[in-house]
Amino acid sequence: MTPRNKRTLKYLAVALGGLLLGWLLFGGRTTEEAHDHAGTEAGVTEYTCSMHPQIRQNEPGKCPLCGMDLIPVSAAGSSGEASPYVLEMTPEAIALANIQTTAVQPANAGNELTLSGTVQLNEQKVSSITAKFPGRIERLYVNFTGQEVRRGERLASVYAPDLISAQRELQEASKSRDLMPELYQAARTKLRLWNLSNNQIQRIENANELITNFDIYSDAAGVVTQRSVAVGDYVSTGTVMFEVANLSSVWVVLDAYETDLAWVKEGSTVNFTVPGIPGKEFTAKVAFVTPVLDASTRAVQVRAEVANPGNQLKPGMFANASIKTAAQTKTSSSALAVPRTAVLWTGKRSVVYVKLDQETPAFEMREVTLGPRLGDSYLVEGGLSAGEQVVTNGVFAVDGAAQLSGNYSMMSAPATKTMEVPAAFQEQLNNALESYYTMKDALVASDAAAASKAAASFTMVLNKVDMSQLDGSTHAKWMQLLPTMESSAAAIQKEKAVEKQRKSFETISIHLIDAIETFGITEDAVYKQWCPMANNDQGAFWLSDQKEIRNPYFGQTMLTCGEVKQTYRKGQRVADAKEPVPAREHVH
Repeated sequence: MTPRNKRTLKYLAVALGGLLLGWLLFGGRTTEEAHDHAGTEAGVTEYTCSMHPQIRQNEPGKCPLCGMDLIPVSAAGSSGEASPYVLEMTPEAIALANIQTTAVQPANAGNELTLSGTVQLNEQKVSSITAKFPGRIERLYVNFTGQEVRRGERLASVYAPDLISAQRELQEASKSRDLMPELYQAARTKLRLWNLSNNQIQRIENANELITNFDIYSDAAGVVTQRSVAVGDYVSTGTVMFEVANLSSVWVVLDAYETDLAWVKEGSTVNFTVPGIPGKEFTAKVAFVTPVLDASTRAVQVRAEVANPGNQLKPGMFANASIKTAAQTKTSSSALAVPRTAVLWTGKRSVVYVKLDQETPAFEMREVTLGPRLGDSYLVEGGLSAGEQVVTNGVFAVDGAAQLSGNYSMMSAPATKTMEVPAAFQEQLNNALESYYTMKDALVASDAAAASKAAASFTMVLNKVDMSQLDGSTHAKWMQLLPTMESSAAAIQKEKAVEKQRKSFETISIHLIDAIETFGITEDAVYKQWCPMANNDQGAFWLSDQKEIRNPYFGQTMLTCGEVKQTYRKGQRVADAKEPVPAREHVH
């Protein structure tokens, strides 16, 4: 080989060595970087703003609202399976909106209601003194209001021409009463109907001369609260001359507004004070609540009757009262309360946002059933559990972000599957649910005999459900579900093999889930649980009163296999699964 060829081969070897070294130093990293970049690009579906999570773009850029750089959102964080009830927010957005949460706490469903009103006359102890015959007032023995009178006390004298004629008739009839006793009795009766006493009638009968003036006497003891006549006035039969009120007891009439009505009931204790008697507190019981609301004041009158020894309480006095009572609600003694600032209202719906316990900050829109107001809170009849965190500050910011993101919000509610049914029907359905739990527990223990016995009990409870309480679409829905549950329960009773029992149990579960979604529950919470490996890896649902997984399809073999797919709460409506999920809006 010539020296020239040797040099050529040497140069080629050096060149190939350099290429190999360069590939080793840079080529591998480039491929890895390209691979990583491709993987990163594959994992990014869109970009969002940390301050405005409603902004979504398919490529990097600037936020059109604040100008900040958009950050990538991973596919896992924005999958198509995300719940339209749940809004995810970045920590920066939460801080910017000053979102704060408060735990749902048990509350005593009692309240001290403060009301104001006045002392008034006891209308049951007010008497009207009326003229029983026409005439002219000749003299008044009670001539000013406020004067105390006794029962039978003389109030006025009246000149009555009709009585003069009646006197003549009686005097003439008394002369021939042995011959015409009927005429005599008729004359006496005529005077008696004019409210003359027997003594007055006897005096007329024995008198030789006619009596021209007749006295009017009080029918009751008390204080004259109204004098409607004066000397010289002419009165006709039925004319009210005086009103006399017995002040031994008076009414305290208080104004209660619409929002207070849930706390007011007859029999509640009222403690009140009046400025005119400082340092003294009076006690009474609510005797009556007016059934009609005053359209001008938007209030009803709450009335209590109180004894008034010595006439201390004067009608017309102002009164400041407090009523300690319990709300008339569906809640138990362990009622829950939610701060008033956490609640959003729209039409008949009340909505709160619940903070979810997960790594990414998220808030779930929850429809709740509220009871009466309790100070700065509302009692919760359904939809929340104790200890859950609800948004109390920044709730409008969360709802606005949910609406802009295409999620369900206060103004965009899903169609609901739940129908209105009587509470008695819900209670009977709840009894069936309790019997179902017994059957589920038997299958968890793989006890075929216990499952058969529980299925028989379940059938008996189903037969006690009074479907006559339903009508129209609710009755039709129940009749659609009932036969399959009955036949499946009968199959469990007959079967000896637990695996076959579990197949029928799955059918019952599907229909009972449909029932409680349609008709609601009376328990605080019911958990819809799912095992993906049951039913030959096709998956199967069941219901449980406990959040902890106890699998009825595998028993001890795979006791904890499964997850909670949905939580049903008392008073909470269930969205119709047929309704399409709202589409998210994207900014391009």
